[in-house]
Amino acid sequence: MAEKKRIVLDVLRGETVFPPPIWMMRQAGRYLPEYRETRKRAGGFLDLCYNPDFAVEVTLQPIKRFGFDASILFSDILVVPHALGRDLRFEEGRGPVMTPIAMEDIATLSTEAFHEVLAPVYETVRRLRKELPEETTLLGFCGAPWTVATYMIAGHGTPDQAPARLFGYRHPEAMRDLLDLLARQSADYLIRQIDAGADAVQIFDSWSGVLDEACFQDYCMRPVAEIVRRVRAVHPDTPIIGFPKGAGSLYDGYRAATGITALGIDWSVPLSQAKTLQGHGAVQGNLDPLRLVAGGKALDEGVDAILRELGSGPLVFNLGHGITPEAPIAHVERMVARVREATT
Repeated sequence: MAEKKRIVLDVLRGETVFPPPIWMMRQAGRYLPEYRETRKRAGGFLDLCYNPDFAVEVTLQPIKRFGFDASILFSDILVVPHALGRDLRFEEGRGPVMTPIAMEDIATLSTEAFHEVLAPVYETVRRLRKELPEETTLLGFCGAPWTVATYMIAGHGTPDQAPARLFGYRHPEAMRDLLDLLARQSADYLIRQIDAGADAVQIFDSWSGVLDEACFQDYCMRPVAEIVRRVRAVHPDTPIIGFPKGAGSLYDGYRAATGITALGIDWSVPLSQAKTLQGHGAVQGNLDPLRLVAGGKALDEGVDAILRELGSGPLVFNLGHGITPEAPIAHVERMVARVREATT
């Protein structure tokens, strides 16, 4: 029997497939009643991330419901600093909370138990690869060093990441030390995920859009390039998706500077710019998540525009950021059907 193709992998490597494959960032999440039920049984959010039984269950839920072409590991970007010895908790209505890291704390971060803490995540990946349909691409991921550092420095999410930006201006050497350590450990984390069965990986830089050009190059592109270099040294053929959300015009040089395989683009990227970026390789995105909440004409027009402008090149259809809890399931079904039933 012929092996079933994983078309997301084909597209990430530069092939054009139409209709394009589709998945959603945060596709295992609070908009699904089955997710809310599992999370209730799991207890805390970290219990959900670190328990392979629960993590596998919620990762598979959107695949069973919608049949997406890719499945992304259920975890959180902040398990990396947690595995380095930082405290971490998730508060309802507030999100992740950590003790803010001081300059002198950076040297005390310990890698000794790093993979031991993350062992349940690797087990989740191993189980997922066995349980997913053969044709479904399994994605691993990590947070980019800059985005992870913003939470470590502020201790929580902030609107413009002013604490981390000030830290970088006042303590440039300490910031570089922190980003370099996070790059090394994140690369090791991705390598272990690939070892366990991930077909491709994504690096989420959710806060790259708050930086000026010089800091973007130093805080975003340089550490991600190091992650890519380290992962490629072990797994040269594994596609790597980079997602520097909010990068604007700085998207243009990101792929070349970092060496990523495919470029995730947010909804603010004009489709004309996205088309130019697609000329250098696969792009992923970029439907506004609020069009999915709105549904109807707004959703249809958003889907159609992306397919019209980007469907003739390598495209993984996705949102321009994660699905929101308010998105109706019927609208997700409508989006998936509109993409899959599209004709050239």
